Amino acid sequence: MKLWASEHIFNHPWETVTKAAMQKYPNPMNPSVFGVDVLDRSVDTEGRLHSTRLLSTEWGLPSMAKSIIGVTRTCTYVQEHSVVDPKEKSFELNSTNISFTNMVSVDEKLTYKPHPQDPEKTILTQEALITVKGISLSSYLEGLMAKTISTNASKGREAMEWVIRRLNTEIEELAATARGTMRVPMAAAVADK
Repeated sequence: MKLWASEHIFNHPWETVTKAAMQKYPNPMNPSVFGVDVLDRSVDTEGRLHSTRLLSTEWGLPSMAKSIIGVTRTCTYVQEHSVVDPKEKSFELNSTNISFTNMVSVDEKLTYKPHPQDPEKTILTQEALITVKGISLSSYLEGLMAKTISTNASKGREAMEWVIRRLNTEIEELAATARGTMRVPMAAAVADK
């Protein structure tokens, strides 16, 4: 069993980061995630948004790891459950693989909260528990997978920034369009006088 953990500070408010996290896939930084299906989404009596999604991914395992595990196909499925609490400003996401569970389990938890000293920033705490079962060299493979998770986490943070830029651009374009359509009727009203 191997535990991997990381912390990152986004220079964006919690609301922005949470919106981006919900729209993170697909993105050019993580092409290994090629499908996201919402299985269930509801709001509880406390106003928290619960979502369960299925992610389709292509595990980028090195060929040596594939031969040790004994697989050729590396398409895997991950079940993700998240809770967004707008009152507490907390977004917690838990995911676990549902493919190859007889050999490997990866349980990941991500928590997004406002920075305690600066509400314009968001802290991401990320941890993963990796367990390789019934295979020789399991600790080696767990270390290899932890490295892959670390690399993917870095790509994930890049993807979040990409999504935030994309969302900001969309907002600016909508605002410009709204300003343009508001001016046209006013200009037309002035011209009619």
